Amino acid sequence: MLIPIVTFVFLTALFAFGAAGLYLVQRSASPRTELKRRLQQLAGTDREFPFELRGRLADQARRAGALVTRTPFARRIARRLELAGMETTPAAVLAGSALIALLTGAATAFLTGKAAAAAGGAVVCAMEVALRLRISRRHERFTELLPDALTMIARSLRAGHSLAVAVQLVAEEIPPPVGPLFRTAHEQQQLGLRMVDALTAMNERVESLDLRFFTIMVNINAEIGGNLSELLDKLAGTIRERLKIRRQVRVYTAQGRMSGYVLGALPLIAFAIFNSANPEYESTLLKEPTGLIILVLAALLQLAGLAIIRKIINIRI
Repeated sequence: MLIPIVTFVFLTALFAFGAAGLYLVQRSASPRTELKRRLQQLAGTDREFPFELRGRLADQARRAGALVTRTPFARRIARRLELAGMETTPAAVLAGSALIALLTGAATAFLTGKAAAAAGGAVVCAMEVALRLRISRRHERFTELLPDALTMIARSLRAGHSLAVAVQLVAEEIPPPVGPLFRTAHEQQQLGLRMVDALTAMNERVESLDLRFFTIMVNINAEIGGNLSELLDKLAGTIRERLKIRRQVRVYTAQGRMSGYVLGALPLIAFAIFNSANPEYESTLLKEPTGLIILVLAALLQLAGLAIIRKIINIRI
């Protein structure tokens, strides 16, 4: 039992130092830190290393940071983080997940005396579930606030303002996540990008069919003209009606969701109660190979039942 504990503690410490080094590498490679170093050099306050040595260190730091972000897996994580609205870097997510996996494995080895290889997979699954929940909540919040943004743009156009001014007004008045997305589009327009292209680029930062309808309307209006304010009012009304129907459907399917929660939690609660009241009663399932197979099969059937219930009550509108 001592050998796996020492092994996990050593790996955890080694990875902690590696994560700290990676954080320092990314920090040293950031443009803000590089600008600060140059200002300190001009002020004469940075005299720790020669300029040539600091230049080599900064170049190596950029290469190390680019090595992490070039991998396809890191790019997929960056895409998921952008959809979730998180400013964390993929390297930080990978480092934190691996560190949590090592700590979980070390704790499991300390409690059971065995190195649990499933700890890493559980952490990865938990990270994926957390990202999906964050993306889903951000998408729901975006869908709820988008009609107000469209209505504000339509009223601003009727008042005689340009589309750029209307987008700036949305960026200042609408809360996140709609406001920051339109603020980014407005800043891109100020840097020289066409407003139509800046609004179209928002589709890469959030997956929303309503936003695609909005950008298509803006593109068509820029090419052939038309009453954009009236179209935006109709789109906002359609989104509000769909949200209203979706809330009604959630009310009608509340009993099904509650049944799924009860059926999913009841076996676990019953197993925990029986195991605490009479440990010998459940010992056969935990010690015998046949009992472990039965538990795994029961867990798979339980997950399949929950998936079926979720599929039934998940009505897309």
